[in-house]
This record gives sequence, structure tokens and C-alpha cells, in this order.
Amino acid sequence: MSSSLSEADGTRSDPLRPSDHADGEADVSAPRLGPVEWLRWAWRQLTSMRTALVLLLLLAVAAIPGSLVPQRSADPNGVTQYFQDHPDLAPVLDGLSLFDVYSSPWFSAIYLLLFVSLIGCVIPRAKHHAKALRSRPPRTPARLARLADYEKHTVGIANGADASARASDAIALAAQHLRRAGYRVEREDSRGTFSVSAERGYLRETGNLVFHIALVGVLIAVGFGGGFAYTAQRVVVEGTGFVNSLTDYSSFNPGRFVDGTELAPYTVRLDEFQVSYQGFGTNAVGQAGDFAAMITTSAPDGTTTEDAIRVNHPADLAGDKLYLLGNGYAPTITVRNAAGDVVYREPKPFLPQDTNMTSLGVVKVTDGMPEQLGMVGFFYPTQDVLQSGAYTSTFPDLINPVLTLNVYSGDLGIDDGTPRSVYTLETGELTQLTGGAVGVDSIELRPGETADLPNGLGTVTFEDDSATSATDAPVKRFASLQVHRDPSAVWVLVFAVLSVLGLLTALFVPRRRMWVKAAVRQTGTDSSLELEYAGLARGEDPALRAAVAHLAQRHLAALSEAPANRRDPQNPDVS
Repeated sequence: MSSSLSEADGTRSDPLRPSDHADGEADVSAPRLGPVEWLRWAWRQLTSMRTALVLLLLLAVAAIPGSLVPQRSADPNGVTQYFQDHPDLAPVLDGLSLFDVYSSPWFSAIYLLLFVSLIGCVIPRAKHHAKALRSRPPRTPARLARLADYEKHTVGIANGADASARASDAIALAAQHLRRAGYRVEREDSRGTFSVSAERGYLRETGNLVFHIALVGVLIAVGFGGGFAYTAQRVVVEGTGFVNSLTDYSSFNPGRFVDGTELAPYTVRLDEFQVSYQGFGTNAVGQAGDFAAMITTSAPDGTTTEDAIRVNHPADLAGDKLYLLGNGYAPTITVRNAAGDVVYREPKPFLPQDTNMTSLGVVKVTDGMPEQLGMVGFFYPTQDVLQSGAYTSTFPDLINPVLTLNVYSGDLGIDDGTPRSVYTLETGELTQLTGGAVGVDSIELRPGETADLPNGLGTVTFEDDSATSATDAPVKRFASLQVHRDPSAVWVLVFAVLSVLGLLTALFVPRRRMWVKAAVRQTGTDSSLELEYAGLARGEDPALRAAVAHLAQRHLAALSEAPANRRDPQNPDVS
């Protein structure tokens, strides 16, 4: 195409070009965007499916630090230990909110942007899909042969038969087959050509929308429901229990809408902790076969219920889940002063350090002595001696239980109100009285034995709990329990199942359009019926060609058996 210039004004006079047409050599300047246009552009970028996918991936990446470092909401003791083990790195991580990943500003920003992006994607698509569901199938293309999946067949018409009626009946029969296959059909007849247009697969887009709506539901359930959740921990020794209240928990991590005043009223008592170990002579010697915390729960009305808590099998108490996190031994230690008065008596949980239950514990005597005492002890269920002379445990069960203690005196640092861990002893300001380089042997005790404290301070006894233990064992056991309440868990599960079902539907339901056209062809005095079959898929559909062939095969077989002038029973008025 060429264009000419007017000699008078130099403008283009080509009638095939619009007056404002810009050639390649002309200067084209984009319109200047104002604040409203920039906001509209930003909104379109945010609500695009590509942005939603990027934000979803970014949210998954942002959650990784939550599994690499301990979180205050789930493991406050682990955070404290991390500060002690990494004094230089921990403050930096804390400044980046890596100990509170899921409530940090940057994680919340990604979460909210993803939430807005998904809603912005879903609402327009849902409107468009609702409109598409009410629309009619597309018209039959004029040239079906241009489609890749296409078949053409010719059927003879008996002399004397009504050719137009035969073509109409063929299309009516095709419409029946397509309806039975789940297609929406639309009949089109014009100028001796009869056709039917069919469409199916809207369930694919429905599944896609259900998937994205379910993702929004998961975000809402996790974000809003998490505000009503709480997690609490408590270490319970055999024969003792606790009340479901703030004051009875070692740690309590509530959601933003939980103040701790409306906890379900119940009590829990640990009756017995059962554990079995693989014995000597087996391939898995010392390995635990089963853990079970036998508990008794009491309601305010006085009713009691016995239950067992196992790993991955929590107990259900008034909507709370009670999980078993860990276990160990709790030797009962009695300390008497020089006058013989009992100043400390308690079954003290010792934390396991290896698979053979070599355990570490701390005893703090704050009153009744000339100075405060601290003891760091090791408990060996089956004590043995290494070649180096150090003690160890060679089996996790109570075969040769031994308790060793190193004694310290001085200020334990708890009188100023500073919170201290009950499982650690800060020895920097204390005087060591036994063990190490002091020259005084560490105290070594077996169940039922008593030893003198140094400097005439009194005695310490490792009590034999055979008479009071539920299993007649010399040492009681403890269980570390976690109480968890999350009212959103059921909703998260429902939305997760919906998202999976929606995704499977979107992946495996094909979106197809099918057409059947019938036209009468006259050759001399003979008439024939020309049948065309074609299909078109939205996206990849490797089964489309087979579907077109199957439709043609079934339709031709049914057409050969059908009587002349047959009508569609669902559309008897169509001719």
C-alpha cells in the first residue's frame, strides 16, 4: 500500500489510512499518566495472576527462616538458648524479626498483598465465568475444515426421501449424542445447511475458581483464626497435675484475641508414664517401642475421664488438644540443713542429653541455708564408666541408676526479680564446692542413699520412689505436655480439601467445543448427505482428535439405524 502527499498542505491523502495514522518515522509520545492512572496501573499489576503466583512463592520462601531458627511463639526456651549459644548473631536476627517470623512486618506485608491479589484476581474472573455460563455456545464456523481436528463423511440418501428432513434428523441425532456427553448445544439451520454447536468444560474454570477461592479461605482462616488460638507448655511428673490456667503453665503463647481469662476449666493429672525399650540382644537395643502418658482429667462438675496420650495421638479436652512432646526422669531430691530440717524436697525433671537418657538437671535451694545453694547434676539410668573415667549411660531403662551432683554456693541471682531458667545455673557469681578443680569429689548417689554436703552445710538424699511410683520404680518419670487450641484448624482443612479438588478439576477436565454440520449435495439425480465433524480445545487437549473421531463413529452408526424423518425428542419443534 502506498500513500500520497497533498501538494497544498503536505497531509496524506490516502483514503485507506485514518487521519491520525502514525507512520514509523513519525514521533509517537505516550500520554502522560496522572495519579489515578498510576493507581489503576498498580492495581492491575497487583491483581494479575502472575503477581499472585510470585507472591505465593515469596510467602513460601519467607516462611523458611521460621523452620531454621526457634520461634518465640512455639519454642521460647529455644530462643533463650539460641541467645546463649550465639550472643553476637542472635541480636541481629532478633532485629530482623527472625524469631517472630509469622508475626513480623515483612511477612505480614507479603501475606496481605497475596490476600488482596487473590481477591482481585478471583472477583473479575468469577463475574466473567458467571456470564459465560449464561451465554449460548458459539456459532458454527463457516469453514470447519480449517480446524485441525476435523472429519468429513458422506452418507447416501435413498431416492424419494426428503433430503432436507434427513439432514435435519441427522443434526437432531447429533445433538442428542452431545447432550448425553455433557455438552450444551445450540441448533443452527440456514439455507439448506443444518448444524449444531456444542460446548463443555466450564467445570474446568469452576475448579480453577474454587482453587483460588479456597486459597483465600485458607489465608482468612489462618490469619483470623490464629488470633483465637493459643499454645501452652507444662512439664508434669508422675503423680502430679496442673490446672488449665495461666499461672500453672511454664509458657503460654496466646493469639492476639486471647487474654487467658476464658480458658476451658479442667485439670490434668499424670498417673503414669509408660515406655518400653528394646532389650539387649536385639538389633535396636535401647530403642523405645512405645510412649504413653496415662492421664486423668477432671471437669468442674466432678466428672473424671481416663485417657492416654501418645506421639501423634493427642487427647481432646474441651476443644483443646493435649500433645506429648518429650519425657525423661525426675529424681526426687531432698536437702536438709545442718539442723536436719528439710529445706528442699522435690522430684526434679532432668533433661535427656542422648538416646540412652543421660540427663542433666539443676537444683536451686533458695532458703533455709546460710547461703543459697545450686547443684548441677547428671542422672544415669544405667551407669557405666568409659575408658577415660567419665560416667555415661549405656541403656535408657533403670538398671543401674546413679545421680552425681556438683554443689555451688552464693547468690543465685533470683532475688532481684530477674527471670531465670529452671534448667540452667549461672555459675559466674557462685563458689564451686565440689567437682572439677576444687579437689573435692562430686557427690554420687544411688536411690535411697544420703551424702553430706561440703562445709557441714547439711545432707542431700536421692529418694527411692519405689513406694510412691505408679510402676514401683525407684525414680519417677516426667512428661512434657503441650496444650494447643486452634479453632481455625477445621476450616483450614475444609479449604485445603476444596483447593485440592478444585485443582484436580482444573487439571483434568477438558474445555472443548464441538460442531456437527449436515448439508445436502445433489449430483445429477442422486442426493447425498455431507457430514462434517470438528472440535476445538482451549489449551492442550491430546484427546480431542479421538473425541471427534468417536463422535463421528457413534453418530454415523446411529444414523444408519435411525428411521427417516426422526425428530429430536427434546426439541420436537425444531426442523
